[in-house]
Amino acid sequence: MLEPDSTARMPPPEGVPARFGPDALQILTAEHWSLLSARSLVYAESMSRASIFIAALSGSVVALALVAQADDFGSGFVAFALVLLPVVYFLGVVTIARLAQVNRENRLWVQGMNRIRNAYLQIAPELEPYFVTSRYDDEDAVLRSSLAAQKPLSRMQPFISAPGVIAVIDSVVAGAAAGIAAVGLDLGVGAALALGTVLFLVSVVFFAVWARSQLGRVPTDLEPMFPSPDRLP
Repeated sequence: MLEPDSTARMPPPEGVPARFGPDALQILTAEHWSLLSARSLVYAESMSRASIFIAALSGSVVALALVAQADDFGSGFVAFALVLLPVVYFLGVVTIARLAQVNRENRLWVQGMNRIRNAYLQIAPELEPYFVTSRYDDEDAVLRSSLAAQKPLSRMQPFISAPGVIAVIDSVVAGAAAGIAAVGLDLGVGAALALGTVLFLVSVVFFAVWARSQLGRVPTDLEPMFPSPDRLP
């Protein structure tokens, strides 16, 4: 009796063909490159959105400095700051929201590449030792295909990513607006610092809680076709 072949093809799930046509490899390769291009585009957009926010913030700081010099930090400066800084804060919030959407799109492209990798291994199962990312397309496998999932995530992970950095800077804007408002109401420097600190902390906590609720819990709404063996019922 023959020994079972250790490189036998993994049986495909229901609805997936057991054999591939002669053009399958070329088609899969083209789709793989298409997904890589899509990932490059979303990364470029995320960096562009972050750059727009930083540029707007830098321009606002310069404008505030000029107005402060002209008005000697009077009521005109306070009014100008309380109009400008909330707009900058809003820009930061929508930038973070868009970066979260970009992350969702990126997870979809990774899931698609995991499926294609599974097809590669059905065509040539002997190549499995040379793949460092997952061939499965469930949520855990998608996370394992990303660098962040190679080891336990740090508690500071929400602040390490680009959205986290923007969240901290945006919270500083919120605190500055609150402090300037307190100065405009003649509450004194101490009250201005206290109010600014409180609003900064409230904003940071809000962003941190929201980020941790999103971290690793952004499904792509694409039903897994190749779940990991440890996820099978």
